[in-house]
Amino acid sequence: MSIARVRLFRDTYVDSVVQLAGTRAMRAVDGVEWATAAMATPANLDTLAEQGFNPQEWSGGSANDLVIAVHASSEEVAEEAEEAGRTTIFDSRGAGSSSGTEQPPRTLRDALDRAPDSNIAVVSVPGDYAALEAHKALSAGLDVLLFSDNVSLVAEVALKQRAERLGRLVMGPGAGTAMLGGTCLGFANVTTPGPVAVVAAAGTGAQEAMSLLDRWGAGVSHVIGLGGRDLSADVGGIMARSALRALAHDERTEVVLLVSKPPSPEVVRAVLPAAGDKPVIAALLGLPSGMEVPDGVTLAGTLESGVIATLAALGRQPSNPAAGLCERVADAIAELPEQRRLIRGLFSGGTLCYESLVILSRYLPGHLGPVYSNTPLDSAFGLPAPAGSHTCLDLGEEEYTKGRPHPMIDPEARIALLREQGTDPDVAVVILDVVLGYGAHDDPAGELAPVCAEITANGGPVIVVYVLGTQADPQGFDAQRRAFTDAGCVVTETAARASLSAAAIVSRDPELSQTQL
Repeated sequence: MSIARVRLFRDTYVDSVVQLAGTRAMRAVDGVEWATAAMATPANLDTLAEQGFNPQEWSGGSANDLVIAVHASSEEVAEEAEEAGRTTIFDSRGAGSSSGTEQPPRTLRDALDRAPDSNIAVVSVPGDYAALEAHKALSAGLDVLLFSDNVSLVAEVALKQRAERLGRLVMGPGAGTAMLGGTCLGFANVTTPGPVAVVAAAGTGAQEAMSLLDRWGAGVSHVIGLGGRDLSADVGGIMARSALRALAHDERTEVVLLVSKPPSPEVVRAVLPAAGDKPVIAALLGLPSGMEVPDGVTLAGTLESGVIATLAALGRQPSNPAAGLCERVADAIAELPEQRRLIRGLFSGGTLCYESLVILSRYLPGHLGPVYSNTPLDSAFGLPAPAGSHTCLDLGEEEYTKGRPHPMIDPEARIALLREQGTDPDVAVVILDVVLGYGAHDDPAGELAPVCAEITANGGPVIVVYVLGTQADPQGFDAQRRAFTDAGCVVTETAARASLSAAAIVSRDPELSQTQL
């Protein structure tokens, strides 16, 4: 019989990254069937009720309260898991009650009193309160990384208009990645200093760009996250314009790489002149390459081609991202039964999922049927997909993260889907992205590679893996790649090459993996 345990901590706010760390610590305990650490918002309490917890146990809870909930095989396991979650959460806050450690600040003013030289605030509170906290930070003379999501469009526009008037940045909402002057914020990769600034309305798009720039020898000056809506017609590129204007005067930056899923073409054209005389490479996923742009701007249709164009602007040549790939793909095809014809993309990065859809749907139209997704290019190809369809899933979307950590932090949900697809006799290839860096799982290959090895050893589909990261990332870039290679996976040099390799495998044409993007 499963044991259910809930504990409520009144007036104890912790940000989403710490909540996820606590959740992961609890789920790592043997015998835990389900666990979460979350704020007691109505949506999270509904999730607890759906999981079979008794609503009376959080009676009177508010969004300012922390709730820890565990389903376990015994009372002892439940107690151990709760302790693991509580220790992880409160140690990260520096709130050791027995040691006399100073309590964490509860307000922005408290934080500034302790660190008066601060110049940026990271806001990670429930969306209903996020805009107010961001306004407080602007009033205090700070730039803002608005990690919080679920901020209304009206609130976002008002924040960014005010920031523009004040000469400040509001990165977000939903901006999970930034790196300013070598300091990483949120989910980010460790890069060497260099002459390229990345301005991105796409989180894992920014990470792919900064990682490729680092691995191919250019280095990065800054990464400025904009939030996914900034380049839309509704927001008008307010922060993109501010970011480009600031970089135009930044001595460390020689070239700007702008990254976005489909923006408004009119907005992009309007903001690009803010970069001044500095060359801009615009990697705009899903937009036609023939879009008119100002002089000094180069268009690219994928993240890989955007980074290559950036290096060309610096007079540098990248390593060949397709080197040796044709042979590895040919070997995989030789072992694949003829009846296996379907692609399954299981992505932790939303931008990487979208790029895969672009490549599979647009670059190779003669070899594939429609590709369906929970974030489709065309609404006609959303889920549920017809039987026998190709699918690419963004597992970071709400329908997959409700009540569980993001797949970049906890591979559990993806492992279940990987096992399921690994036993489907019609699936030819599974695409996996593995994101390293700050905020990501400590050893994703340690969790995913053994499952991949099981599938390949049992004659399952080919598994194509792309590891996004740099040599300096804490997980160990080479070791992560080697673990997947040893598991029998096809490991690629870029995210785009993973999708091209999948298309080549399905079409039984290894040369497709060499396609120039």
